[in-house]
Amino acid sequence: MAYSREHLIHFNKQHDTLVGVDSDGCVFHSMELKQKLCFHGEIIKHFELESIAPFVVQAAEFVNLYSQWRGANRFKALLKIFEELAEWTDVVETGVPLPELEAIRSFVESGVALSNDTLEDEVKRTGNDVLRRMLAWSEEINRNVREKIDLVPVFPGVRESLERMHAHSDVFVVSQTPTTTVMHEWGRHDLLQYVQMVAGPEIGAKAECLALAMKGRYARERVLMIGDAPGDLNAAMEAGACFYPINPGHEEASWRRFREEAYDRFLAGRFDAAYARDLADEFNALLPETPPWRQNKA
Repeated sequence: MAYSREHLIHFNKQHDTLVGVDSDGCVFHSMELKQKLCFHGEIIKHFELESIAPFVVQAAEFVNLYSQWRGANRFKALLKIFEELAEWTDVVETGVPLPELEAIRSFVESGVALSNDTLEDEVKRTGNDVLRRMLAWSEEINRNVREKIDLVPVFPGVRESLERMHAHSDVFVVSQTPTTTVMHEWGRHDLLQYVQMVAGPEIGAKAECLALAMKGRYARERVLMIGDAPGDLNAAMEAGACFYPINPGHEEASWRRFREEAYDRFLAGRFDAAYARDLADEFNALLPETPPWRQNKA
């Protein structure tokens, strides 16, 4: 099974419905484990922020786990973490210098697929030290995940849901986790048998991957994105697809409702706007935009 942009464009359609499924935090109970064990400490180390470590951890946990930025591409999330720290009065008062954000923002907003490969190209082109540190940070994350994370658990009900989807829909993984990691984790649980494709950040953003898979094959109302992060909802909206949320903290119940209610509605063409809006409202209420340190001062 090849996992390239060309494969996503030219894959063989077998059903009249398409389902995209996110990976971390949606299929795997891995978001908190990976972020806290593999991501956040490396920010402190690679950007020499030991003297404000508690603030960095709070900002990173808010952005990556408990806010509207949950599930964002790691480079976009890092930029947001530094932006939050730069506006946090308690951090500013320490006088600790934060990384210069112009180069990070330029890369994040460049329109290229945001991956280690494209970042390495930008480091070579510019020689920028902040980007070089960001690349080292990202590479260390990948090593940490390989070395520290063994068999990440699958949420209850996922396998049964994938089995049902595989029988009635074309299914592909749409993730911002590097493809090699997705392949390893899905393979360890013998879940790749239920999907036709894996679309990681090397191919493009989630909305782009959805659009590439949909083009010329499926009516928009016959496409569903399943995810646990606002980026998944936004990707579905941008592509014109339906969205089903796996609510953070309520994953087992979300997968049960999917099997018992939502997937049948989708197949029957009854995943209407009112139903989708109710799901999205419930989901968005769990993930605020304002961090607690600013809420407390409001």
